[in-house]
Amino acid sequence: MGRCLHCQCGVWLPATRGGNVLRALVVVALSLVMLLTAPCAYASSSAGQRFLCEGDPLEAIAFNGAVDAVDIPNSNADTVPGAFLVVRWRHLSLQLPRTNNAGVPSYSDGRWWWQARDPDHPDFAQLLRGHGERYSCEREQSGPASPQ
Repeated sequence: MGRCLHCQCGVWLPATRGGNVLRALVVVALSLVMLLTAPCAYASSSAGQRFLCEGDPLEAIAFNGAVDAVDIPNSNADTVPGAFLVVRWRHLSLQLPRTNNAGVPSYSDGRWWWQARDPDHPDFAQLLRGHGERYSCEREQSGPASPQ
């Protein structure tokens, strides 16, 4: 058997032809473990809401995201800073982080804005320099969306 080599994953493997195969298997196994044990963003209870905005279907899915401390102030509607909203509308798919504004949770990436003060008619707008464009939205009567 040859000398030992140290691979990046911290495992000592023999420097032989079989060691290369073993090294590859170790890297694949560790990658799978990290992938399967990575923290996930769980959808909140308001996940998969469907609306019609300007006559086009819109889906809004709220996620709590990775949050260090649950006792952060301003945790209205079971969301805390770190939460985000995925909006699918027309040919767009937006991920809007939760703002830290007081009151009803709002989500914005600086260009798009979402807030559901009235859960049946949420505020949805595109923020443009000098002005903004608001879109009229209303809840679809068919009920919550199924996860995709």
